[in-house]
Amino acid sequence: MQSSYNAAMNLPNLLTLSRILLVPFFVVIYAIPGAGTYVYAAALFALAAFTDWLDGYLARRLNQTTPFGAFLDPVADKLIVVTALVLLVGHHTTLWLTLPAIVIVGREIVVSALREWMAEMNRRGAVKVSWLGRVKTTLQMVSLVVLLANPPELDRSWVLLGYILLYGAAILTLWSMILYLQVAWPTLRTGWEGGRSAPQPARSSSRPDPAGPGSH
Repeated sequence: MQSSYNAAMNLPNLLTLSRILLVPFFVVIYAIPGAGTYVYAAALFALAAFTDWLDGYLARRLNQTTPFGAFLDPVADKLIVVTALVLLVGHHTTLWLTLPAIVIVGREIVVSALREWMAEMNRRGAVKVSWLGRVKTTLQMVSLVVLLANPPELDRSWVLLGYILLYGAAILTLWSMILYLQVAWPTLRTGWEGGRSAPQPARSSSRPDPAGPGSH
């Protein structure tokens, strides 16, 4: 038991846990009024994004990949990104930011459900992170850092740049989701057709035999 605990609590997984623990501090700092708090909140988010890269790098370099880390890493990623998007949508209060936020969050829900389904079908390895997903994540993180570091004023060039980068990330988000669905479609179709063709349990008739119980 102790050895399995030590294996799970290795350095990469501790970095992943630290990313989750940064979330409440990031939220509180962003909520504090003041121009400087934008920069501090953005710095915390950038630190969390850096640990996302670092924990994966160390897990591969030190050969410390674990099932617990494979579960925890995407949870931490989605938690920090969705939290940042919710804060920005509530702070900017504009449809132009809400739209890409809905696309990004919706895609994460769909892909998470898809991976769960593929795991149930013993095909988890068929839906892997591609180069497109990595580019999307990088663009997404950079856009969020830029938007978090500035007050919600569209006449600022940095805010406009953040919007452009976020829309680029949303487009790549949809693209990568389509690619995931294309890869998983044969398995999805097999599961759907298998569910439709499954034999139904026979229903016993409640009507008595008209010929009587003793007939042949």
